[in-house]
Amino acid sequence: MKRNAFTMLELVLVIVVMGILASMAIPRMERDTRQEVADNILSAIRYTQHLALMDDKTDPTDVKWQMLLWHIRFSHYTLTNGDKRWFYTISSNSDHNENVDKNETAIDPQNGLYLFHAGGDQTLDEVDQSPNIFLGENYGVKSISFGGGCDSQHIAFDHIGRPYNGIYAATNDFSTIMKTPCKLTFGFEDGLGANPLIITIEPETGYASITGQPDA
Repeated sequence: MKRNAFTMLELVLVIVVMGILASMAIPRMERDTRQEVADNILSAIRYTQHLALMDDKTDPTDVKWQMLLWHIRFSHYTLTNGDKRWFYTISSNSDHNENVDKNETAIDPQNGLYLFHAGGDQTLDEVDQSPNIFLGENYGVKSISFGGGCDSQHIAFDHIGRPYNGIYAATNDFSTIMKTPCKLTFGFEDGLGANPLIITIEPETGYASITGQPDA
């Protein structure tokens, strides 16, 4: 009885094709991690600006009025082995205190939870905190550097969308308005295979984009 079977050449061709598909899939998985964190951060920055556009915090009678501007703050807590775990909060500092309180933070429109986490608190299971803020835990972000027009860990916006930097040391003037593009560089843990992610925030307009993807 005659039996049908694959020839050796056919088997070799199948193996070659599977190898090609695998080589294409691995870089794609690396790009997905990078793109996911990029989308998360861009959404957070743009949401912060949206809140500022809807809520004018300008008060010339208050010497520290810029602390009330809606702003995104990038912070980290440190593990026992020295590794940093980065996260962000979105808040308006209504009590003029440098600490971010839960009642001063925004609500995540995706899940109705606070965009808040206490600095130094390594407990990640608070039921009312949005999991979207944990860049280190979710995406392996191990470092954030601030360059160009932003030299501190928080970026604020006013009621017409202009970005500010250094608002916690600001006096009753407009010297903290961002004058040059802000460059935020996000580094990833070893083994993820992801290149550093750079997000640019433009002065005047506050437009945020991924470097190399201006339309993102």
